[in-house]
Amino acid sequence: MMNLTPTELERYRRQIMLPGFGEAAQQRLKASTVLVTGVGGLGGTAALYLAVAGVGKLILVRGGELRLDDMNRQVLMTHDWVGKPRVFQAMDTLRAINPDVEIEALCEYITPENVDRLVKSADVALDCAHNFDERNLLNAACVRWGKPMVEAAMNDMEAYLTTIVPGETPCLSCIFPEKPVWDRRGFGVLGAVSGTLACLTALEAIKLIAGIGQPLRSQLLTMDLSRLEFTKHRPYHDPNCPVCGQKAAPQASVVSSLSPVLQLVPG
Repeated sequence: MMNLTPTELERYRRQIMLPGFGEAAQQRLKASTVLVTGVGGLGGTAALYLAVAGVGKLILVRGGELRLDDMNRQVLMTHDWVGKPRVFQAMDTLRAINPDVEIEALCEYITPENVDRLVKSADVALDCAHNFDERNLLNAACVRWGKPMVEAAMNDMEAYLTTIVPGETPCLSCIFPEKPVWDRRGFGVLGAVSGTLACLTALEAIKLIAGIGQPLRSQLLTMDLSRLEFTKHRPYHDPNCPVCGQKAAPQASVVSSLSPVLQLVPG
């Protein structure tokens, strides 16, 4: 367990005061590494709340440059960064907010070539990518290496959220066996919607790592934020899933030995 410095004890004092949290949960956060894909209105805002909560290391992965039409929702960005790689601005902003958190920024997308290396280096992955190609790659790698993944996505005023634990819950392929065509600039987006989902996404990761509360295991939370309607569903766990089925993913049966974070979370 990693000791907390006097500065960290004071910085996180208000959350350490929470019933069932304490210094032990804060130490678990400090010892953890979280992979965040996307780093836009959803991933960037989730990374912000993980940084201020005291996660030890964040790995930010997102290719491409910042666009002016990103600025209505990307709270880590500044206007003078338009046209530049967004992931580096995100890193600089997070370091300025909390210098105690280690930040690694990679200006690339999730690919078959890098996904295993990235997933293996993290305790938890946040799936905030802008297309299902990257999401499928991340989901499969998390299943292969027994790493929990917080899955979050939005479209217009609707959103969904779930926590995927290999060997225990349905994976993304179980939940969405047929992937929709997703045009990342083909729908409108309100910053407060992505921010709302991002806060819940960060909270799921914090609960997993700290061992508090009840993460959305085997539950899919859907949100209609135009009406503020929230519904929980029980998605089907397909035993013949090509990604997480018994024949497809033998590692899933030993997930607890592969993921230190899961050993900290009560069943």
